Amino acid sequence: MAKKVQRGLGRGLGALLGDVVEEVTQATENAAESATPAEPVDEVRLLPIHLIDPNRDQPRRSFDENALNELADSIRAVGVIQPIIVKPDGERYTIIAGERRYRASRIAEQTEIPAIVRDWDAQKRLEAALIENLQRDDLNPVEEAMGVRQLMDEAGMTQEEAAKRLGKSRPAIANLLRLLTLPDEVLDLLKAGKLSAGHARALVTVDPRRQVQLANLTVQQGWSVRQLERICAQPVKEPAPKRPPRDAQIGELESMARELFGTRVKLDGDTNNGKITLYYYNGDDLQRIWDVLEMAHGGQ
Repeated sequence: MAKKVQRGLGRGLGALLGDVVEEVTQATENAAESATPAEPVDEVRLLPIHLIDPNRDQPRRSFDENALNELADSIRAVGVIQPIIVKPDGERYTIIAGERRYRASRIAEQTEIPAIVRDWDAQKRLEAALIENLQRDDLNPVEEAMGVRQLMDEAGMTQEEAAKRLGKSRPAIANLLRLLTLPDEVLDLLKAGKLSAGHARALVTVDPRRQVQLANLTVQQGWSVRQLERICAQPVKEPAPKRPPRDAQIGELESMARELFGTRVKLDGDTNNGKITLYYYNGDDLQRIWDVLEMAHGGQ
């Protein structure tokens, strides 16, 4: 069976948490091989769940109830596989990373949860919470982009620093952040899964006035990313300028001239200035126009 490749975002939290699981495993192996205690490392403890509080600054505000119930079923069957990370807070503990596991454990009516206690400062706790959320597989492109923006704003990171932290390239981070420039109507389609990140990247390149229209057409017509890219690359024809409303007297005069000369007549302009065009299509038309003008001239 092929080995599953980890998402690039996983490198960020692994670096931040110091590969906790590997440290604990290695410490256990060292203790078994030597009677001399190893250097202190993070311990996985079973903490009473009633002593643990959610993080009030948790970046993720919504949790999918169905996904939490599925995780709770898994926890009932095999327990919590990956410890949560908490910080001491007096006699209690506050979650740094792992609130989904904590919530699902409460649904599963667990009394204890495996946890690693780390006394991190506020900055590092924020980074851990943000990066853990960005590791999630079920994030839509908008949530991911908003998470990166929040990481940069609240942790004071540049695009380059955020890219290194998340194991991504700087252009990938820049392209992700550009999605947030799209109108809310387009972002809603992205959140709902009706548009992909590829569609959104194509829409970013066109005039903002066309983005909503093309997004809706993409959903209605089922366009692929390639189809939308081709459409976005096509030059846009500027609409012809609208003619001002016509004066009723001009229309009446045009009708009278058409009856008088017996041919097509076109009047352009208004009651102050303009031009009259008489059309003829053969010699007889021209002669008829000539006769009318001669009669009018002779009547003076």
